Amino acid sequence: MEFFDHYLRALLSLPVRERYSREDLLTSAFLMEKHGQLEMFYSPHNEAVNEKGKIVIVGITPGWVQMELAFRTARRLLEEGEGTAEILTAAKKAAQFSGSMRTYLIQMLDEMELPSFFELPDASALFGEERQLLHTVSLLKYPVFSNGKNYTGHQPPIKNNSFLMNYARDTLETDILTLDRPLIVPLGKAVEDVLHIFIDEGKIDESQCLLGFPHPSGANGHRHRQLRERKGALREKLQTFFTT
Repeated sequence: MEFFDHYLRALLSLPVRERYSREDLLTSAFLMEKHGQLEMFYSPHNEAVNEKGKIVIVGITPGWVQMELAFRTARRLLEEGEGTAEILTAAKKAAQFSGSMRTYLIQMLDEMELPSFFELPDASALFGEERQLLHTVSLLKYPVFSNGKNYTGHQPPIKNNSFLMNYARDTLETDILTLDRPLIVPLGKAVEDVLHIFIDEGKIDESQCLLGFPHPSGANGHRHRQLRERKGALREKLQTFFTT
């Protein structure tokens, strides 16, 4: 809530709109840091932490779509007089892996039969009635843009950039180590590379990380093939996690 309070005045200065433009949000008022071609902006949806979560799904960084939706939700609720905790929770609920990525992610978790390990009917329950089991976060909790475009985790790699790694380490402390040995589902190689560093440092156990899970983005046209090829190994990892 520290950053929310810091940016509250700027949030309140925004007009309530059905949709915001990049000119509305990618401004100096919400710019957190700039490092070379990288710019990090505030967004109100990754500050809520579900410390009771049993599954942590870790992305790279929120994109523009998630950022805009989080702002839209937060600004509307501020207008309605909601409290900070309610606003942050609602913004997260609305924006977490929103759009087609959430659809693909649910399909992939179902194909792996992950819900059965938690006695759930399907993975969509994690975003609905069984939300208490799920915590979602990005390694870089606040949206990062590279030369004005969504940062993809590769140019530069997170693991090779001290600016980005400092934020990734903050996320480890606030959103993973505060939970009771959750199952960690990394979305894509960029996240995996950083988790390998944390594993080597003894911060987390490899057995709790579902390494090899393909990135569910629509931009990953190989996700179906990758999941077919890795499904057996991923299910073995799940079995190991739940029996150790």
